Amino acid sequence: MKAKIKINRALCKKCGICAFTCPKQVYKFNTLKGPEVANSDDCIFCDMCIIMCPDMAIDISNNNNKGKDKK
Repeated sequence: MKAKIKINRALCKKCGICAFTCPKQVYKFNTLKGPEVANSDDCIFCDMCIIMCPDMAIDISNNNNKGKDKK
């Protein structure tokens, strides 16, 4: 299932933790622009990027899940 990954640029401080902790290399990291979603099809919804992001700047959803806060 394809992930919809949103990075809130207003919150993101471009630390790169999401890119470095993603086991599937969904993100690529640009030192000037910060993280960019490169391979959303490879996302396995492990939430490591969300858990590790110190700024809570990442949201992942799919067709069945319109937000991580909903159960």
